[in-house]
Amino acid sequence: MDGVRSTLFRIISTSRTLGMKIVATKRMDLLLLRCLKEVLLNSACRSVLLITCLFLVLSVAMYPGLYSIGVQLHAVFTGSYVPGHYSVVLINSPNEQAAKDIGRAVMERRLAASINIHSRTATMYYWKGEIQDASEILMLVKTKTSKIQQVVDYVRSVHPYANPEVLSFPVEHGSLAYMKWMDEAIPDD
Repeated sequence: MDGVRSTLFRIISTSRTLGMKIVATKRMDLLLLRCLKEVLLNSACRSVLLITCLFLVLSVAMYPGLYSIGVQLHAVFTGSYVPGHYSVVLINSPNEQAAKDIGRAVMERRLAASINIHSRTATMYYWKGEIQDASEILMLVKTKTSKIQQVVDYVRSVHPYANPEVLSFPVEHGSLAYMKWMDEAIPDD
């Protein structure tokens, strides 16, 4: 009798243990499914965020090229000109030779379509708290607005003045044929 009783006890305890394991397994499966769903959702969110960030970085990096293509397409389809795509840069120089040297170097770097060098102009300016009178050479550099910073950086690196005048003004209107010629003369990056 003791043998039967111990066998029954073993069967009952085994079934209880199995029953608990079955319930625990179902609960674990539900918990595992829930965790898996959360992992997949987080992974999808991270992927979307990563793709969005990558798209934004590429858009910012490619903006100058995309802008130039957009301007050209606009001009082709509408036959008009987009203001601000071209600029005129004013640069002063102490003498004609310095102006020619700077102008030639800017042209060789394909940073401008055309440069006018005007003969002596009378100039008055403040320098170290005093009004100065001088004569200078004025350069008009016709370029794309996207090239202005390159022009400024180059001129500042070679100009004989410590603080050269380099000012730019956007072109609001102009001859479409001239603008097309400027596009051909100044390559896009």
